[in-house]
Amino acid sequence: MKSLFPNRFGIHFRVLSVAVLLISATTFTMGYLGVTIINQFVTHRFNQRIDFMAQYLALNSELGILIGEKNLLRGLADSMLKEDDIAGVDIMDHMGRILVQVSRDHRGPFASVEKKVYLSETEESAAWISRLAGTREADLIGRVTVTYSVRGIKDLAGRMTARFVYIALALTGLACLIFYVMSRSLVSPLVSLADTARKVSSGNRTIRAATGNTPEINRLADAFNDMLDSLAAGRRTLKQAYEKMARQETLAEVGKFSLMIAHEVKNPLGIIKSSLEMLKSDMKIPEDNMLMNYAEEEIVRLNTLIESFLMFSRPAKPRFETIDLNQMLEQIIMGFEIQHSTDGLQFQCKIPDTPFEAKVDFDLLSRGIGNIIKNACEANNKKGTVHIEVKIDRNKWQVFVTDQGKGIKEKDRQKIFEPFFTTKATGTGLGLAFADQVIKAHGGRIRVENSETGGCRFCITLFSGIHDKLIEALQENGTDSGS
Repeated sequence: MKSLFPNRFGIHFRVLSVAVLLISATTFTMGYLGVTIINQFVTHRFNQRIDFMAQYLALNSELGILIGEKNLLRGLADSMLKEDDIAGVDIMDHMGRILVQVSRDHRGPFASVEKKVYLSETEESAAWISRLAGTREADLIGRVTVTYSVRGIKDLAGRMTARFVYIALALTGLACLIFYVMSRSLVSPLVSLADTARKVSSGNRTIRAATGNTPEINRLADAFNDMLDSLAAGRRTLKQAYEKMARQETLAEVGKFSLMIAHEVKNPLGIIKSSLEMLKSDMKIPEDNMLMNYAEEEIVRLNTLIESFLMFSRPAKPRFETIDLNQMLEQIIMGFEIQHSTDGLQFQCKIPDTPFEAKVDFDLLSRGIGNIIKNACEANNKKGTVHIEVKIDRNKWQVFVTDQGKGIKEKDRQKIFEPFFTTKATGTGLGLAFADQVIKAHGGRIRVENSETGGCRFCITLFSGIHDKLIEALQENGTDSGS
């Protein structure tokens, strides 16, 4: 069906136009009917008044006509002329002879009413007048004609019509104004929703539709926002899937590279180390030989790097046993204190005396937590203080490791646990990735943030009483490392 309006006109204009037409048609129709009815009513009452006056004149003219007293009849006619709208009076006898005729200037148009004058109904008067007149209408003795102006009634009808037109226009304008406000309040949420959709299509994914002022608009806005939330959730899920695929591909590449290193580098590196030891023994090279010590240190560093690759790419399946996490942490810290006993680095620890037992793999978890503490020591450049604090809440064990380094940039927080991501010149980018992998394998989580006093603060959260099946599920699903 073809639309009444062109496509360029919006809902607001169409609704308002239809409302104006309907309101105008209704108002003017009711006004016309009202004016017509009132005009008919006033005209009818006016004619009744003139008719009554003419009838009254006819009754009072009976005696004057009978005795032919023209002065009496003229007095009656003059009295009639004093009434508004009366333009002339004629009084005639039964033969049609004019007995009295008076008039005055008056605006037209004019109308007239005629009344017959009858003799009062008595037997003697009827017989007497019959003998005198010799007519069949024994009781008819004359006629009176009253001429009157209808200009006043027409002017009144015109004024009433004008007032009705003004009132109708005022009511139409007021109704249109009210409907305009109502229509705007109904259409503006739709316009806002369209603007929101346009902004979303332009790339603004965070904007949401505002609620309206009617239940229908609210339901529409809620449905639109639910759709946007669903799309956002779908994008996040897709992004996580892509990140997981990328991580799996990275791990696969690391595994291939680690196997290559294991076959092509590790064995020759062992031969080189054995050869150096034999050379030192045969040639009696002193222990403080700088070149020989430098070569041995580089061999150890390369061997550690290879073991890190192998451990990250092919992590051993955890062997869980009940361990006191507080005691394990104290042992890890003791090792670092011995290692840095000659440096300016200090450890400030706050570990509860109350044991906290959980099923963990001691070796894997010690290495994972150790990587976090090692990262804090390197961030301090082996000086200052590393703060370590443990908090226990029922079955939750949390350790906070805070350094005094430069902190971490916001853009790097999401990448810090990714393999091969590092901000150090000599780092491999596997220490924190391995720690994240180990913590997740134990059903926990790890997060990092900038400390209020400067530097980074790592938070490791573990739980007691976690079963092997739950841990396997967490390994497969890859729990988020954030809090």
